[in-house]
Amino acid sequence: MNPTVKAFFDAATWTVSYVVYDQAGGHCALVDSVLDYDAKSGRTATRSADALLAFVSEQALTVQWILETHAHADHLSAAHYLREKVGGTIAIGAAITQVQKVFKGIFHLESEFQPDGGQFDHLLQDGEVFAIGKLQAQALSVPGHTPACMAFQVGDSVFVGDTLFMPDVGTARCDFPGGSAHNLYQSVRKLLSMPPDTRLFMCHDYPPPGRQPTWQCTVADQRAHNIHLHDGVTEAEFVSLRTRRDATLEMPVLILPAVQVNIRAGALPPAEDNGVAYLKIPLNAL
Repeated sequence: MNPTVKAFFDAATWTVSYVVYDQAGGHCALVDSVLDYDAKSGRTATRSADALLAFVSEQALTVQWILETHAHADHLSAAHYLREKVGGTIAIGAAITQVQKVFKGIFHLESEFQPDGGQFDHLLQDGEVFAIGKLQAQALSVPGHTPACMAFQVGDSVFVGDTLFMPDVGTARCDFPGGSAHNLYQSVRKLLSMPPDTRLFMCHDYPPPGRQPTWQCTVADQRAHNIHLHDGVTEAEFVSLRTRRDATLEMPVLILPAVQVNIRAGALPPAEDNGVAYLKIPLNAL
């Protein structure tokens, strides 16, 4: 069975969230949700997440899964908020523990924070099969952008996270802790070995001038036209290109707040004795 997919584009972070559902059974998964965050004021809001909830309500869907393709550096996850509102199991790749260990040190997090993945309800293993109602889904490990990146295959559709962008944008950066251009090459080849008409859904789109944001293509589109990894590009060529390009990129605007929240499954840090939760900004550390 193939899923029905509803996309929600957040223009502030160029992020695409998805409701992936089984029309026959009325069950769904929410993929890569967004918690709105105003960096100037430090205020959070739930407009983007509430749009997902409104659609879930309109369609009378039951949320089974709240899926994260990885610990995002460009937006805050709304997974914790969504679970409070509609239930569901928050899941991410099991290698999230590697990411948590690195960033616990970078942010000098409280001793109570354990980098064991326990903040999430379920840690997915590579190849693990799970159900969304009557749909069969599979978790696919696609490291490279981060060591914990997962893609989710549901029928004829694959939700690729940051591993791939639209063909005219290319592939994800690999210079975050634990990133590897060699691993990303292998991960992309794994995805592009699927049937040519497989639908690929991006987590972001950063369109070049003159194109409106879009987030769906096929394996055939990527193999023919991806500017970084079309057919014929060797691993050595890609690693050289990716390494040179990554050296020119600035850090994502929201990486410092986003990672602190996202390694907690979308929960804010614990409030201090004045009732306020705080995010840390490590000076001269990154």
